[in-house]
Amino acid sequence: MKTAVEWLEDNLISEPWAEEHFKHNSECWDKAKEMEKNNTDNKVIHFAEWLTKKHTSTLITLYEHFEEEYYNETFKSE
Repeated sequence: MKTAVEWLEDNLISEPWAEEHFKHNSECWDKAKEMEKNNTDNKVIHFAEWLTKKHTSTLITLYEHFEEEYYNETFKSE
């Protein structure tokens, strides 16, 4: 699978001379930006899934710690 930059390199008109060439290039830029955004979103989702599968007990421990810290800072009087 190509990266957004590789796809863009393959699809841009390198010497645009007509209005439709400029329009084509503009649409390519928009598509490449969307591809990159989706790629980044997918990486975050996959990392979160991996983290959850591999470190569930660690995540629970962190959650319990921060839950207690949040409660103490928010609801307990000093």
